[in-house]
Amino acid sequence: MVQKVAVFRKEHFNAAHRLHNPEWTNEKNELVFGKCNNPNFHGHNYELIIQVTGEVNPETGYVIDMKVLSSILKEFVIDRFDHKNLNLDVAEFSSLNPSAENIAIVIYSILRPKIDSGFALKVRLYETERNFVEYPAD
Repeated sequence: MVQKVAVFRKEHFNAAHRLHNPEWTNEKNELVFGKCNNPNFHGHNYELIIQVTGEVNPETGYVIDMKVLSSILKEFVIDRFDHKNLNLDVAEFSSLNPSAENIAIVIYSILRPKIDSGFALKVRLYETERNFVEYPAD
């Protein structure tokens, strides 16, 4: 029987964004997005949890070396998103609304090629203490 284990790494970043659809009127943007449509942006203290699931390596006892996972997250996600205006500073959001859902998908797309394809990968992103998203969803 194959035994798989899920391991988790929690990170944190602060970022500003504005939810806005340029195809809509200002009134519709305000109606749909409310305070999140502030033209001067607003910020969140995001909590990011990355789940990697796979078989335990019998030589190391690890699914994945957490130091390696931490380094990947720092280099490719945290350094790129932390203390940034997502709309203005992160290329993926130049034409993509930086909702929590889209941020999770973008983070997944950044990480997926960096982590062995033999491992399952999941991104959980907390925008607030009570609001979070997970990608991919089962």
